[in-house]
Amino acid sequence: MRLVVLGGSGAGKSTQAQRLGKFFDVPLVSTGETLREAIYGNCQDNIYNELNDLVIEAKPYLEQGELVPDEMMIEFIKVRLKQPDVNNGWILEGYPRTAFQCEELDFLLEDLGQNLDWAIYLQVSAAAMVSRSVGRLLPDDQLEIVQGRVELFYDRTIPILEYYDHRRRLLTINGDQSPEQVQQGILTLLG
Repeated sequence: MRLVVLGGSGAGKSTQAQRLGKFFDVPLVSTGETLREAIYGNCQDNIYNELNDLVIEAKPYLEQGELVPDEMMIEFIKVRLKQPDVNNGWILEGYPRTAFQCEELDFLLEDLGQNLDWAIYLQVSAAAMVSRSVGRLLPDDQLEIVQGRVELFYDRTIPILEYYDHRRRLLTINGDQSPEQVQQGILTLLG
């Protein structure tokens, strides 16, 4: 199973991606977590050695709550999806975040001989995104930064949803439910 989990800050992407990874027994590839771990020193995986330069370049963007530029994220994903632990599937969370990244992901998957099964969009209100994110106490989850990320998310989300909807690869789930209900909704739609 190869899934992309989409949603705004605090929409429950990480929670659902972890649950789906366990359910399908495939690795979770979380770009936000990976970059945070590499920047704030919690990483123990040797793939970060290959990504070190990208992480150093990305740090100022993350600290200001901005999205990491497409070129950096695309290179990051290229390195990560070439690792042997993801050969039999993956759950991708935090990427793609722009329509351009969607296209680049498709090109990469074609090169790797893989296909995306579904993009899952966790739809939640802006107020829920802000309140959930601020409550997480992560270094880049301060109120002003979160509000900026939510605005950026809406500006960039419609083209991503249109991209996957046009390719008949989009599943939309009400993310304002409990994590268990959201997971059950996803599994029901996946059939």
